[in-house]
Amino acid sequence: METTTLRNDFDQVALVVDWLDACRQSNIDALLELYAPDAALECGCDEVKTIKGRAGIEEYWRPRLAAFSPLAFGLEEIAPSAEGVVLDYLSFDGKPVRICFSFDDAGKIRQSRCIPVAGTEDGALHEVSGRRHRI
Repeated sequence: METTTLRNDFDQVALVVDWLDACRQSNIDALLELYAPDAALECGCDEVKTIKGRAGIEEYWRPRLAAFSPLAFGLEEIAPSAEGVVLDYLSFDGKPVRICFSFDDAGKIRQSRCIPVAGTEDGALHEVSGRRHRI
């Protein structure tokens, strides 16, 4: 059985840090440049919705970047995963979110999937109970 692997000649964690920096700077052009042209974004924070392509991703992010809270885009934790990178951060409205990124061979974001998480007294973030999402 042949398996397909992605090139790992780029720093996936650094690319996610660039994503977070573009969000912090409300730089929609820099943010969109990180996504593949046919990228997909799956958001499960309010209701599950899937957005495809850079135009759809721009439509999703533009209003969020224009009206973010002072606590927005704070880094909680970042780690490589089997599929790419997992980032726990504070969303545009200051709420804890977990987002998983996967990448294409060109070093662009192919897919991102986010869900809300809840903080605990020990500082760890956990998925909000009662919601089923694949991450």
